[in-house]
Amino acid sequence: MAAPLRGLSSSGLTNLTANLPALALAALVLLPIVWSLVSALAQSLDWAAWQALWADPQSLPAWRMTVWTGLVSTALTWLTVASLLASGFIRKQLTRGMQWLPALLATPHAAMAIGLVLWLSPSGWALRLVSPSLTGFTSPPAWVTTQDAWGLGLILALWLKEVPFLLWIACAHLLREDVRRRTLAESTVAQTLGYTPAQAFTQVLWPQLAPRLGWPALAVLAYGLTVVDMAIIIGPTTPPTLALLAWGWLNDADLATQAQGAAAALLLTVTVGAAAALLGLRKMVLRVWVQFTGSLVLRAQKTPVNAAGMFLAVYAAVWWALAVGSVSGVWAFPDLFPSLWTLQAWHSVADSAATLWTTLALAAVSASASVLWVVAWLELAPRTWHTALRPAYLLPMVLPAVLWVVGLYGAALHWRIEGQWLGLIIAHSLMVLPFCLLSLAPAYLAVDARQAAVAASLGHSR
Repeated sequence: MAAPLRGLSSSGLTNLTANLPALALAALVLLPIVWSLVSALAQSLDWAAWQALWADPQSLPAWRMTVWTGLVSTALTWLTVASLLASGFIRKQLTRGMQWLPALLATPHAAMAIGLVLWLSPSGWALRLVSPSLTGFTSPPAWVTTQDAWGLGLILALWLKEVPFLLWIACAHLLREDVRRRTLAESTVAQTLGYTPAQAFTQVLWPQLAPRLGWPALAVLAYGLTVVDMAIIIGPTTPPTLALLAWGWLNDADLATQAQGAAAALLLTVTVGAAAALLGLRKMVLRVWVQFTGSLVLRAQKTPVNAAGMFLAVYAAVWWALAVGSVSGVWAFPDLFPSLWTLQAWHSVADSAATLWTTLALAAVSASASVLWVVAWLELAPRTWHTALRPAYLLPMVLPAVLWVVGLYGAALHWRIEGQWLGLIIAHSLMVLPFCLLSLAPAYLAVDARQAAVAASLGHSR
């Protein structure tokens, strides 16, 4: 009896020792995540703050606007990605389509919102192109085209920015060698049974792919429900979104108002959680939604519209507006181009070189740290660990950013790193890490374990 127990103990100790690096990596990320969540919840559970939140006349309209803009932008993103994937798969252009996605992903959310404002505002490019010849306008009309009461400008901006992200994640999965071979074989079999290529995708391949996009789709929904920067630039103001209200309250000097902002952040978290629970009812909701998506995509494939080309054109227009706007001086309406060109804005940027270098350094360090952590984790951690802890690692991506602000600030104060480089790097890295994990994990999971055995048989190390 003692011998088997000694063997078991020795085996368990050996396994624990072998997995110590993975355990250290897990602790490195889980500790600040759990600490920040506990800190945020502790500050959000203030009964007086909740009473003030419900008593504020802005709260309920802002929450309704949040739900409206978040759900509609996410639904449009989902449908568009399904249509683009169907078109790319049918025409065998998925690999070529991936080439233009990085440029779209690299466009900041705020830059997209500013570019759209430059086009869609009453004095923007869109109206200048047709004025006064077609409209007769010699001055900007009193139209509400951005920051509208329906939140349509925010929905448009979110849709344009989230489609490339969800499409990138889907393509990363579909282009895995094992998945690519299987989907091609299944599509071929379906077509031999009389399905058209579009039907093969929507009825055979899409129902398999859609559930695998659950976490990325939830991230899109969470961002749509909690976005702050785009809402400030192009979002509605009467009422604003709840995230915008929460951000304003959190920046107030009054402690009671800050607590109200923390309560609003928790309400946003509950809203995202309710949406996640809805998405989790796969048998009742997801199956119907996937079938509905497939039927719409099937109809869209009959319309000869180059959706990818349209997206590229919109992004090119935004980049053009930003470039011209950065060197424009006097620019009277309805002139198509400025009457005065100036580099004053660029001189202001140059005068803020220290801030620019701080921003670039933060981005480089946090992105590099996240990539290194993800590669080390995928190399060292057992697959069962990765499956079990993956939801925890993805939490910063699917929970409201305003909630993380509350939690991370509380943690930074406790650790005495508030306002320091280390605190900023931790905060940025926690937000970047989930996206690195979603991007790199499919490639690692696609590697056949037998290749390591073949390499070892040839005398090569891991």
